[in-house]
Amino acid sequence: MESALFWVPAVAALAGGALVFRVASMARATFALLAALICVGGELVLLGLPYLGVVVVLMMVMEMVIMAVFMVAYMMNPGGLTPMSMLHNKRGALAISAGVFLALAAGILLVPWPAPVAVPPADTTFQLGASLMGGQMLTMMTLGFVLLATMVGATALATRRGRYDRFGDDLDRRPADDPAGGGVGW
Repeated sequence: MESALFWVPAVAALAGGALVFRVASMARATFALLAALICVGGELVLLGLPYLGVVVVLMMVMEMVIMAVFMVAYMMNPGGLTPMSMLHNKRGALAISAGVFLALAAGILLVPWPAPVAVPPADTTFQLGASLMGGQMLTMMTLGFVLLATMVGATALATRRGRYDRFGDDLDRRPADDPAGGGVGW
């Protein structure tokens, strides 16, 4: 059962990665890449890195959805659905990728791997955070909240009217000047 839980998403990730280069539109390539990266996130969870796996899935879902929305909104062709090719310089790319694959495979086979000297920690999420952030964890958490507040504030300042503007200055306008309801001023 454990082997199946590992190999099914592994093969699905490879298939999704291959589909990126086989489908005939950018929108389809985006969703094929999304499927592959969700499978990779699942593999990270199976390998005992649940935090990293969930972060990969959340990041990739948001990134690919935003990319698909922008393709539909701003591309010259309808939604990136016009046939196109994701392959450029096919011979050069094939030669480079084959060379990199062979170098990495040789490195895996030829490098003397050290024997593990300690047992893995019980809390891999804490170890990952400690090794990535070191003593700057509080700084990074604070920075995250500051960035979130900045995005919310920028969005609030960019809107033409506030939450209660439709009720007037003294909040006594009834019915409200609501664009959806067709109240005062419409």
